[in-house]
Amino acid sequence: MPAPIGRTRWAIAEGYIPGWSHGPAPEMESHETVCILNAGDEDAQVRITVFFEDREPAGPYLFTIPARRTRHLRFNEMKAPEPVPRETPFASVIESDRPIVVQHTRLDSRQAENALLSTIAYAGD
Repeated sequence: MPAPIGRTRWAIAEGYIPGWSHGPAPEMESHETVCILNAGDEDAQVRITVFFEDREPAGPYLFTIPARRTRHLRFNEMKAPEPVPRETPFASVIESDRPIVVQHTRLDSRQAENALLSTIAYAGD
C-alpha cells in the first residue's frame, strides 16, 4: 500500500476577503478559498482556526472531507461559529486527523481586471 499523500497540519499565513466585487455572484464574487484534497481511503475530519492581527482567533470551523475527494471551502461562506470578516487581514491553520493536501486561492474582483492568486499552503508537520 502506498504512503498517504499530504500532511495533517497546514498554515496559510495570508488571507483577506475584499469588501466588494465587480461582476456576477457567486462566480465573480471576491473570495478566499481553502482547497483540500483527501486522497486517502478514510474520511478526514478537518478543523480550521482563523487568526487575526488584533483579536483572539475564530473557530474551529469543522468540515468532513470524504475519502478520495476534494473540497473547495470559501472563507466567505464560513458562518459557524462566526462569519469570517471581510476587509480584515487574517491567517489560518488547517488540522486534520488524516493526511490531506491544502492549497490557497483568492479571487479579487474589485475591479473589472480580475486577479487570481493560488499557492500551496505551508505543511507544518
